[in-house]
Amino acid sequence: MWLPKYLNRLAFVQLLLLHLLWLNPAAAKKDKPDISSHKLDNAPSNFFYFDDSNTILLHDREGGHVHRSEDAGKTWDKVDIEDGEASDLWRHPHDNQKAYIMGKGSTHWHTNDQGKTWQDFEIPNARPSLFRAPFAFHAKDSDKVLIHGATCRIAGFVDCKEVTFYTNNGFESVAKLRENTRGCIFAHATPEFRTGDNDKNDDRIICVTTGRISFDRREHRLAVSNNFFKDEEEPNLDGGRTVQGIINIAVVKGYIVAAAKAPNTDELAMYVTDDASTWHRAVFPSDSRLKEDAYTVLESTSYSIEVDVMTVDPPNPMGVLFTSNSNGTYFTKNIEHTNRNAHGIVDFEKVQNIQGIVLVNTVDNWEDVEQSFGREEKRLKTQISFDDGRTFQDLTMDKKNLHLHSVSEMNNVGRVFSSTSPGLVMGVGNTGKNLKQYEEGDLYVSSDAGLTWALALEEAHKYEFGDQGSILVAINDEEPTDVIQYSLNYGKDWDQVDLPEGKIRAKALTTTPDSTSMKFFLWGVKGGGSRAQHWVFSIDFEDMHENKCTDKDFEEWVARVDKDDKPICIMGRNQFYKRRKPEADCFIREKFEEIEPDFKPCPCTKEDFECDYNFVRNADGDCVRDGPLPDPEGLCKGNAKKYKASSGFRKIPGNGCEGGAKLDEEIERDCEDTLKPIVSGEINSERTAFPGQSFTGYFYLERTESSSSSDKAGKDETVLMRTDESKVYITRDHGKTWDEILKGKKIKDIYPHPHFNDVCYFITTSKEVHYTINRGDTFSSFKAESEPTRDHNLQALAFHVDYRDWLIWTGAVDCDDDGNCRNDAWYSTDRGSHWQDLRHVVRKCEFIKEEGRGERKKLVYCEQFKDEKLGGPLELQASDNWFADYTTPFKNIVDFATMSEFIIVATKDQTDGDSLKVDASIDGQTFADALFPSNFKVPIQKAYTVLDSHTHAVFMHVTVGNQLDAEYGSIIKSNSNGTSYVLSLDKVNRNTPGYVDFEKMLGLEGVALVNVVSNTEEAEKGSGKKLRTMITHNDGAEWSLIRAPQNDPDGKSYDCDTDKIAACSLHLHGYTERRDPRDVYSSPSAVGLMMAVGNVGEYLTTKSEKTSDTFITRDGGIEWQAVKKGNYMWEYGDQGSIIVIVRDTVATNEIFYSLDEGREWIPYQFSKKKVHVAILSTVPSDNSLNFLLWGREDDSDSEIVTFNLDFSQLKERSEQCKLDENEPDNDDSDYYLWAPQHPSQPNKCLFGHIAQYHRKKPDKNCFNGRSIQHLHSIARNCECTRSDFECDYNYEPAKDGSCVLVGGQQPPDHSQVCKEDPEKMSYFLPTGYRRVPLSTCEGGNELERYESKEVPCRGHEKDFEEAHRGLSGFWIFILGVVLPVSIASAVGYWVWQNWHGKFGSIRLGESGSPFDADRPWIRYPVAAVAGIVAVLAAVPLLLGSLWRWGSGMFGGGRRYTTRGSFARGRGDYAVVDEDELLGEDEDEEV
Repeated sequence: MWLPKYLNRLAFVQLLLLHLLWLNPAAAKKDKPDISSHKLDNAPSNFFYFDDSNTILLHDREGGHVHRSEDAGKTWDKVDIEDGEASDLWRHPHDNQKAYIMGKGSTHWHTNDQGKTWQDFEIPNARPSLFRAPFAFHAKDSDKVLIHGATCRIAGFVDCKEVTFYTNNGFESVAKLRENTRGCIFAHATPEFRTGDNDKNDDRIICVTTGRISFDRREHRLAVSNNFFKDEEEPNLDGGRTVQGIINIAVVKGYIVAAAKAPNTDELAMYVTDDASTWHRAVFPSDSRLKEDAYTVLESTSYSIEVDVMTVDPPNPMGVLFTSNSNGTYFTKNIEHTNRNAHGIVDFEKVQNIQGIVLVNTVDNWEDVEQSFGREEKRLKTQISFDDGRTFQDLTMDKKNLHLHSVSEMNNVGRVFSSTSPGLVMGVGNTGKNLKQYEEGDLYVSSDAGLTWALALEEAHKYEFGDQGSILVAINDEEPTDVIQYSLNYGKDWDQVDLPEGKIRAKALTTTPDSTSMKFFLWGVKGGGSRAQHWVFSIDFEDMHENKCTDKDFEEWVARVDKDDKPICIMGRNQFYKRRKPEADCFIREKFEEIEPDFKPCPCTKEDFECDYNFVRNADGDCVRDGPLPDPEGLCKGNAKKYKASSGFRKIPGNGCEGGAKLDEEIERDCEDTLKPIVSGEINSERTAFPGQSFTGYFYLERTESSSSSDKAGKDETVLMRTDESKVYITRDHGKTWDEILKGKKIKDIYPHPHFNDVCYFITTSKEVHYTINRGDTFSSFKAESEPTRDHNLQALAFHVDYRDWLIWTGAVDCDDDGNCRNDAWYSTDRGSHWQDLRHVVRKCEFIKEEGRGERKKLVYCEQFKDEKLGGPLELQASDNWFADYTTPFKNIVDFATMSEFIIVATKDQTDGDSLKVDASIDGQTFADALFPSNFKVPIQKAYTVLDSHTHAVFMHVTVGNQLDAEYGSIIKSNSNGTSYVLSLDKVNRNTPGYVDFEKMLGLEGVALVNVVSNTEEAEKGSGKKLRTMITHNDGAEWSLIRAPQNDPDGKSYDCDTDKIAACSLHLHGYTERRDPRDVYSSPSAVGLMMAVGNVGEYLTTKSEKTSDTFITRDGGIEWQAVKKGNYMWEYGDQGSIIVIVRDTVATNEIFYSLDEGREWIPYQFSKKKVHVAILSTVPSDNSLNFLLWGREDDSDSEIVTFNLDFSQLKERSEQCKLDENEPDNDDSDYYLWAPQHPSQPNKCLFGHIAQYHRKKPDKNCFNGRSIQHLHSIARNCECTRSDFECDYNYEPAKDGSCVLVGGQQPPDHSQVCKEDPEKMSYFLPTGYRRVPLSTCEGGNELERYESKEVPCRGHEKDFEEAHRGLSGFWIFILGVVLPVSIASAVGYWVWQNWHGKFGSIRLGESGSPFDADRPWIRYPVAAVAGIVAVLAAVPLLLGSLWRWGSGMFGGGRRYTTRGSFARGRGDYAVVDEDELLGEDEDEEV
């Protein structure tokens, strides 16, 4: 029965009086607390109070039980759920009646009455997620809960998909919310958060989801829904644009924070909203960056966000603390050198219930720690702020500095220093210069919120506050003890009481969350090892004092005072509390009644205001304009010159100041302030000359989408360049101005870091190495253990994909007079400051860690000569502990290639030493033989070229004909783990070094071009090759000649009949003829556009001014247009809104540019003198309005020149294009939706779906600006057709297009699953088909499903008949066909599909390409004889890497061995994480 509190108190007094009549008066008053004990079966894994109650739930994970106490731990009962099934226990953070138990199986439980009763629930066909917390809660309606789960096709979290579910009726029902999520939250996740429209957005949910096609983390995005994802939209986060690469979201008080990461950087961008509708990018000072796993959002306020950003990496990390303005968009630095641990926990805590008081620990010897890369032991000191972090001061006790252990080393549960008890703060620490070890500390107490301190107890203690601070309890935390101590006068005096069970080692001491209770809960351990006993104790002070405090026992206490004891104003108010006097002999006894402060307004000062939108603070603290002011909506029309507008200041929302300064009053401003910068309308050209004969390399250090958005970084376009005189230059403005760097240093090579754009290394011929980690702002150096390797096929440095400072150095050792050396390898985890031996006598060593390859971050492969003898067989050795021990997966290898999705190893065949074989792995741990098509016959396999692996399948070129200058081979395509191959196309051209005329279109899935040798027999007899260009629009499933345009660039018809494609088609010069490997056909930021040089006819002719033209396509290669006579180089700018071309091989002083995708070309003279242009370049992302020409003027032999071409002043590119993601096709939009298609499919279905891409309307005069997420949506999935499938391994297309078993071959034996799993009931026979990996088709002709036949495992026939009666075709597929080898084999797909997998097995099946049986390259078997070159090479698919790399070669040079080495200035390929050129190469000019 519910009664008002005053009636409850009256009844209590009456009962007490009756009690005293019967008992001896001396026995009525106790002088010590009551203590009761209870023994547990196992250590508790979790326990908590329900708010405003004495009810505790305790979870015993080992026993699978949950225990409940209603009297603060005095008595306990086991809750009524299935015995032993409790796996986890969760409390609802906003409803003190609700909690949740996650079961070990499919059944889970919830309570609505603090655990008295429990009701079960299930997550439909799913289990709780392992990757994130299972629940996300609604702060206003506790019946609404989100559940993060996973649906797995196979038991044990194998082949799983993350799915979020929801309940809106308190688990009466659970429904699916959305698939492919990576965490979801309610906008109303905290009581402080307010959406823009509470009624409309009350159910707003925000999820991180996978990309529309890819599971790659770089494509994760936000999705928002107001109706439980019946509909959804992607919010605009930055300047009206959506953002990809979202890695996390969180709700912090009244803010929602999202973090995004772009490729090739560890820097993050933070986006903030305070209404769940309008987002802004958070701006940090220009010298500060957010890094992945290196920032912590701290306990914040309702008017600002606190963020600590790591500045020094582990093992001894430290950071800098920032505080935001009221909408979370602008951050200012508060205090530097904050202490944090390796888990991101920062020594930062606000004093609870008092505004503005913060305790932090900072690193006193921060300079030593920084210079030692975190190896120097930190010396900590404690500081406190009383003004919300604006200023900090030391803690003191008796004029000595006091230092306290804080959050980074928690020694108890709950908050570290304070509670709701006003002004009372406690901590363990020591006086002196710095903080000592915890065991050397004592317990200190402050009763004035940290201003002054006193020694409470010697030695370290756990401690807790009760009865609003009138009771302090402590227990020794250094050794076992049999007493607790308590103080009733704010820690001045202490009494003790014995524990009933003897000595225990205290593990936790706590009480109710509001610290108003007089009961405490203690957990301790008695004994140790296998005899350890776990005890819990209830410590009850309620019967000690009769007196209840009255008004005379209280005082008014000022929460914050300065050094002169004057009240400090925070948020425009002074804060006062009514609290018990320290000497008062009474208890407050207001259980679950928190003390509320009183506020008095202060006069307004500058601190009560922040900068308005479009204003920023200057050094004097004034708010000044940051760019043009908003349009005053008609106030500046006509002859108006002035208007009233913001002063630049605005009062901080929630600030309570009154009177005083009125900085937010509008002021009179000039109308000119609203005008946009005047553009000249002209292209600007800047010439710079350098001494030398040639450029030997250039390198773009491009800022990414998540790079700092300060003015300096926003305009930064950094390029590094090296000349043939070994001089190095830098420009920060894309070549307008250059400065020489590292003067006097003979730089041999330049290695940009392949995974972090800001980092670049400069290699000398000695042990000295120079580097920059901030795109050339500053430079440092280290000494390696040896000079760099002299093997020009190798690079001296290898890099880690995640850890910027992890390096492997390959150096030359024991060199003789002829320059012959051996190579040894060392590793460093601190950017070269310290080196450790890795392996001796190696060819190379590499880090193997890539996204999706598990958690073995230290995994390294080394190619070591057997027994450390040069010239012997090469062994592939693997280790994940720096070779403390290692395995040898392969004894005799040729080389290995590490790619984005696969690792390919070429070894010498043990049965035929003259032939090679291929093994593949997706996790770097488990390898499987690559099975080539049974109809693909090459007697001796001598050469492979690994082409691409970005579409979840390996494209590999296997050399068939290897005669000098007549090389060619076949392209085969793998399944999803690179182990089973089908033939895609034969007679594909390659050159002597092993490079292949194969190139995929960037930014558009499935389009690739190749050149094939049409006269292989004649070519092998000495005739020249006759090449023809072919294109695929479905990832190698079908290839065709390219239909030629009707007219040449002059509008004249070609000499041949373009309707007869077999004799008159378009042929393009490919990769094997390129001077610069970065001259690719396409750009990932200009979707659908390709340019190329070639000719129309039966065959490809020699590349010359007379026979070649320059062509463009705007629809992904279906239709082409001839745009210029002769050979031109090209570059795309502003994501394709500007295309620049310049003559190749002919001196010129003129470029042409197009603003409408190549329909019209406008000439521009950039120089009076003619220039031999060697390279035309721009930023790798093709997102700049600046271009660079590199070359030599016609009349100069001693100088080389660059010309910067700046298009930013063109009037046609002065306005920002407008993109509305939610209505991309509206009339006001500057964009339209474009859908690529297969030329033979009229319904625009490609790979089982219709994809829609944003394309700028060619006639719109505007610029794209920041990168557009071109893929707008998958409009719909299509029904499956034959083109969505290919033939499975050992199957081939018949004449009717069906897949039939190859003669003499056997289908895979799927019964193996029964042998590996004796409990397995059945398996499925192969159908002969497997889905193309890119296809997302649904329904229709699902060949891999409904044609499958299910077969019982031997011994399970009867079980099979009973259990599987009536199964649908879908479940037949799920349970059988997807398991072609074993249960464990499915793990590989999960590793690929999820950004960090946990398993290592390889899964076979489900990939490849379909093709018709009557294709000539299917009908006729390959019969050519393999040649003599043994090389496993890689080809120029600059997908992703062209966004990163910027190296180049001009004039003479040397051969280079990896695609990454070109990017580092050494010369061949420019891919960052894709294939490598493996094996032997010969020197040649580049």
